[in-house]
Amino acid sequence: MPQPTPNAAREPSADFPSTVQGKSARNAIRLILIAGFGGLIAIIVAGGLYSLKIARQIQSRSSELRADFVSRQRTLEDLRSELFESGNVFRDYILEDTDEKAAASLRSDVENMRSDMDSELNAYSQSLRLADKPVFQKLSGELDTYWSALSPALAWNAAQRKARGEAFLDQEVIPRRANLLDIASEIEQVNEQALQEEEADINATFLKAENTLRLIVVIGSCIGLVLAGVTGWYTLHLENISERRFEQSVLARNELKKLSARLVDAQESERRAISRELHDEVGQSLSSLLMEIDGLAMRPGESTAREPLHKLRNLAQGALNVVRDMSLLLRPSMLDDLGLVPALEWQAREVSRRTGIVARVTEHGVSEGLADEYKTCIYRIVQEALNNASKHAQANKIDIQVRQEPSRILLTIQDNGAGFDPRRVRGMGLMGIAERVDRLDGKFRIESQPGAGTLLRIELPLSAVRLSSGQGVT
Repeated sequence: MPQPTPNAAREPSADFPSTVQGKSARNAIRLILIAGFGGLIAIIVAGGLYSLKIARQIQSRSSELRADFVSRQRTLEDLRSELFESGNVFRDYILEDTDEKAAASLRSDVENMRSDMDSELNAYSQSLRLADKPVFQKLSGELDTYWSALSPALAWNAAQRKARGEAFLDQEVIPRRANLLDIASEIEQVNEQALQEEEADINATFLKAENTLRLIVVIGSCIGLVLAGVTGWYTLHLENISERRFEQSVLARNELKKLSARLVDAQESERRAISRELHDEVGQSLSSLLMEIDGLAMRPGESTAREPLHKLRNLAQGALNVVRDMSLLLRPSMLDDLGLVPALEWQAREVSRRTGIVARVTEHGVSEGLADEYKTCIYRIVQEALNNASKHAQANKIDIQVRQEPSRILLTIQDNGAGFDPRRVRGMGLMGIAERVDRLDGKFRIESQPGAGTLLRIELPLSAVRLSSGQGVT
């Protein structure tokens, strides 16, 4: 038993660290990619959620601000309207100098307007900011002063109203009402300024969110670029590994193909050698033995030994026939001496003689100078097909056609046997045929189905290199 060489002994230990390192590197790259893509997805999700949150906040704040501004503006408009209306009603009250009942009704209207304005002012105060309180307090004080000034006049009788009414309107009511309207306009300006400040605050919030989102986009883009670089590098790395392994597999396949070819050549050489040994040595020895037996049987006085000699001769003749059949089956000499077609015809006759199957060979333009590898390939294919047809197909008729064209050889073998399903059944014989055809870069196709026989189609390409020197294609 051969001992392992030192190099062979060291190979496993030398390969093991590199294998472990390669696996660790792959695991590290996978972790980096997983972490990177996970972080990128997290950044994208966080950015999206942050954007939605800010958008909702801005929308909500803007809606609230707009609603509050509209509410305060409406309240101011109501105050103005009430103020105008109160002045008009008070003027009518002053100018009413005859009908006390009408004056009382007008007095009641003024009181109601005061109550309404106090309620509106109280509602307005609920939405005040700190910056709005001074001007609001000023409005509230002036309004109290306005009503305080009007209160004594509400108790006048008709004579007092007639005597003092016009002067009171010109000196007290109209100036104070104008002052209140000015304060209301000032408040309106304050409201507009507050609205602008709030909008500026919202814009600042929006700009802050925009900067944050821009930062998120920059960070995500950087991570994406890094991941794209790492992924691209890793993809190229895997592609290089795949290409190297594919090249190795192609080389291994070619080596196996060459090894198979060498095995076939060695098998054919061995068969040729054994066939010659059987034919030349064993066959000649048995032939010599037959001649000696015939010589002994013809000697006078050997009548008692003729019967044993006859039996011995029959045994020797049978052994000689077996040796010749074995020699022909291993490698018929006529394949080398006479060519492919005579060898195929002899093979068909032998199958017909042994099995009773009608085997017929038809050839078209097959050259006598066909290269030995083609002759051997076709001969072995036909031999395997005849063997399968006789053993498994239960056929009683086989047609073999060999056609040689300038660029190829076509071989078809058809029987009328039981057939089979080529997609499910593929024995060693068919695999051997496929290997022989593939060795010569040919094409092999099987057409068969249960109960419909089998048809083999083989196409072998020809080239000048594979033709025997000095021989052309007929």
